[in-house]
Amino acid sequence: MLIGRRSFVSITISNQNVLAQVLKPLAMGDSVVAAVRSIELLKYGWKGSMNSIPTCYLTGLLLGKRTLEKGMNNLVLYTGKGSFTSRVAACLKGIIDAGVSIPVSEGSLPKIERINGGHIAQYAELLKKDQEKYNSHFSSLLKNDCVPESYPDYFEEVRIRITNDSRTEPESSLPERSKSNTRNASVV
Repeated sequence: MLIGRRSFVSITISNQNVLAQVLKPLAMGDSVVAAVRSIELLKYGWKGSMNSIPTCYLTGLLLGKRTLEKGMNNLVLYTGKGSFTSRVAACLKGIIDAGVSIPVSEGSLPKIERINGGHIAQYAELLKKDQEKYNSHFSSLLKNDCVPESYPDYFEEVRIRITNDSRTEPESSLPERSKSNTRNASVV
């Protein structure tokens, strides 16, 4: 990457959130050009999981917008030792949909029904017959006043907020629960 001088995107998905970064390779170490943590979706009204396929897409969409604001529009994906999973693919699709060019086979990207949470809504419809399982499985969504059967509509509302936001730079401080995960990094 250093020899090719191509900036790259790195996507890390943990059990609790998503971190997507655009990095510029330099001889003295990679420099972070733009970064997004899924926790930042809260300011757009996101109430869902912080590491689901829809969350990965929205995180990628926000990163794509920030990347374009930095004047970059051509990247490559770097997975390192990580796997190319459906969540990584969803994040990549969000970056591409924002307008950033990244070489990838369209066949490896998730379908819209997975990206917008249609599969979550279908599963909620199935589980609704057993109210106990339904309440247990979707407890975090229900606690946040999100109706699982309307997940695609909810996803679309948040996607539109991100798309229409003219300024996507992060605020000076992240929400309280992410402060312990922040690291110092050089920013170009």
